[in-house]
Parts: sequence; C-alpha cells; structure tokens
Amino acid sequence: MANAEPNIEGAIQVLIDILTANGFTKSRAPYETNFRGLVDALLDLKEGFPTFSPADRIGFDATAFENVSGGDALFMRTSDGQVGKASAADGSLENATVIGFADSSVSANNTVKVIVAGTISTITGLDAGDLYFLSPSTAGAITLTPPSGAGQAVTRVGEAATATKFATHIEPPVKLKG
Repeated sequence: MANAEPNIEGAIQVLIDILTANGFTKSRAPYETNFRGLVDALLDLKEGFPTFSPADRIGFDATAFENVSGGDALFMRTSDGQVGKASAADGSLENATVIGFADSSVSANNTVKVIVAGTISTITGLDAGDLYFLSPSTAGAITLTPPSGAGQAVTRVGEAATATKFATHIEPPVKLKG
C-alpha cells in the first residue's frame, strides 16, 4: 500500500465549512494551504465554542509514527501528517507545535485519538490552577516550569483543573534566542 499525501487543503475546507455553519469568527483567515493553515483553522474552531463542560472534548484520529502514552503532548509531522511526542528541546518549531494530547497509549503505526480541546484525565499529579508548558527535557511531557534555554521553545499547553483533570489551552510556540 502506497503512502498517501495528506489532504491538508481539504481538511482546512471542512473546518471552514464548520466555522461558517456555526457562525464562528475566522480570526486567522485566510488560511494557508499547509500545516500552519490547518493549525490556525483548528485554533479558530476551538476558540469558537463558547464554553466547555468537563465532559466535552474535541479530537481527531491520527496515525502515530512512534509509541505514545495517554496524556502525551503531540505534534504533527508536515511530511506525512503522522503524530508523535512533541518536544520543546530541539529548537524545531514543528516539534514544539502541540496539536493536542494522546487520549490513550498506542504503539507506532496505530491510530490514536488526539484531544485538541476540553479536559484530559490521563495526566496525574497535577497542581490545580497552575499553568503547564511543553517539557524541554522529556518528549511528550508537560511541566510547570517554562523552558528557558537558548534554542528551546516555550509552548503553553493548558491548566490543571484538578489534580487529575487537565484543561487544554494550547498556544503556538515561541522559540528562545541564544
């Protein structure tokens, strides 16, 4: 079976149709026909929903290119649209652009549900009310301490609602200069 190119332009058009049908503001439009445009359209969709109750979650299915665990922060490779553990350490904005969190543990080449908005219950040991960032030391992990090293990326990913519920609020990464 040959690898198919992801239809990013088609996905963006579907999101535009959803945004338009629900009267949501498209503050980041016009959307580029690439990964950045897809992320911008998803962010507009996320911000268009007025409120979320703790049970509400929005996500999509994607193929993992590596083993991931429930609660891992994920990024999407632009080369093939597959997802893996995001990292703030390597200086790559692509790897630091969190698109969501793994809903469950899966092995490489299997489908994982990526949660992009709502609450996640697979992360434990949280400090309620504290903001969390993508970790520069462990791929897929989150931390209370924002990265501060040269070349690292600061990506705020959400806030702990309780010790066991994490409310997503993913922001674009900011790369630190050295």
